[in-house]
Amino acid sequence: MTRPVVFIHGLWLHATSWQPWLELFAASGYAPIAPGWPHEPATVAEARENPDAVANLSIDEVTEHYAGVIGGLDEPPVIIGHSFGGLFAEKLLGQGLGSAAVAIDPAQIKGVLPLPLAQLRSGFPALGNPANLHRSVSLTKKEFRFAFGNAVSEEESESLYDRWTIPSPARPLFQAAAANFVMHSQAKVDTANSERGPLLLISGTADHTVPDVVTRSTLKQYRDSTAVTELKQFEGRGHSLTVDSGWREVAEAILAWLKANDLG
Repeated sequence: MTRPVVFIHGLWLHATSWQPWLELFAASGYAPIAPGWPHEPATVAEARENPDAVANLSIDEVTEHYAGVIGGLDEPPVIIGHSFGGLFAEKLLGQGLGSAAVAIDPAQIKGVLPLPLAQLRSGFPALGNPANLHRSVSLTKKEFRFAFGNAVSEEESESLYDRWTIPSPARPLFQAAAANFVMHSQAKVDTANSERGPLLLISGTADHTVPDVVTRSTLKQYRDSTAVTELKQFEGRGHSLTVDSGWREVAEAILAWLKANDLG
């Protein structure tokens, strides 16, 4: 049976941004899908026209949505997430719902302490106004350039912005930012689970939104688990690494990792 792969995007990108990945993984013998977040409109244009569709979504609501998607599959999938999608992938794997997971530049989970200035600045469009908690927020081209496109040319950053960006709920950012001060934070992951499948964390060393130090700290949270947990760093890559012109290098590294872990 062909192994399913579920791709989960993060804030400010639309599910259709995974299309090149879907084609590559299908050609590599997998059965990939990229469902949007709950209530996410089907196209970038529709999402921009209806920003309130995803307003106020929480980490648990999105996680439960993807748990439902996974529950409808014939076998546990490989779960691949970027940014907050990476956090969801970690949560779902910790719950035993995937055969393996890849968290690319994953949003910080509970227990991760570093909070670099670049990360704070990247999240400021949402976190800078407490009233945004229950709203959807959009990035300007300048904000996208800093948060996503800092490691590519300005021309490519603007092209990615025009093609893929959508309004996203601010609530998950507030939840992650406060995770270490909330006893039952929704950003908590079962990092001690030794029965789960393999996990690969991926970091772009030039990432502003999820700096490399944050992903390395995430790796340390798994020290009590005997399950396979690995980190791969991509030098000089920013938060746009899943959608920019270098996406294939990241995708092929993941395919090689899956094969090495008998998930090919």
